[in-house]
Order: sequence, then structure tokens, then C-alpha cells
Amino acid sequence: MYIISSAVLLIACESRTYEEISDKTPVAEQVTFNKDVKPIIDANCISCHSPGSQALTDYGQVKNNIDNIINRISRPTGDPLKMPQGGSLSPTQINIITKWKADGLLEN
Repeated sequence: MYIISSAVLLIACESRTYEEISDKTPVAEQVTFNKDVKPIIDANCISCHSPGSQALTDYGQVKNNIDNIINRISRPTGDPLKMPQGGSLSPTQINIITKWKADGLLEN
């Protein structure tokens, strides 16, 4: 009986990596601000980062703050500096913003 129970436990347990369970939605060939990044910013950031000293309402503001944005959206859950506050972007959204920087911060 012990052997059967052990076998069932071993079969039932599986080990999967983060990459295997994360969002695998492909990112567009070339990411641009207007097409790919702006909708993410508008939906997740504008409510707190509207006109003012920390505004993220246009291409120039997001481009000039991209390193800080990537740092803040990539922080672990529970980190008080993680953005957006009270939530998180999906892995695909984070990948789009990171790829936008890698692609050269294209506007259109």
C-alpha cells in the first residue's frame, strides 16, 4: 500500500518552471509607442500619472522615464515601489514595454 501511495504522489506532483506557466502571448515584431505601449500606459498608469511632475501622458514623458518605468513594473509583488499600485501588469505587458526599449523606443 505504501508503494502505491508513493507512486501516486510522484505522478500527481509535477515541477514546472516560471516560463512554462507564464503568459506566452507573442510580442509584436517591432514594438511602437502609439500602437503597443500607449494603450498599456493609458489603461494602467494615467489614473495616477496624469499631468504633473510624474506625468506619463505622452511619448516624450514615457520615453524619458523608461528605465524607471521598467524598474517599477518589474518589481516583485509586495514591494512598496512596485507599479501600478495595487496590481501588476501581465508578463506580456511587461515584455511589450521592455521590448519597446530594446527596439529603440519607436514612436510610430
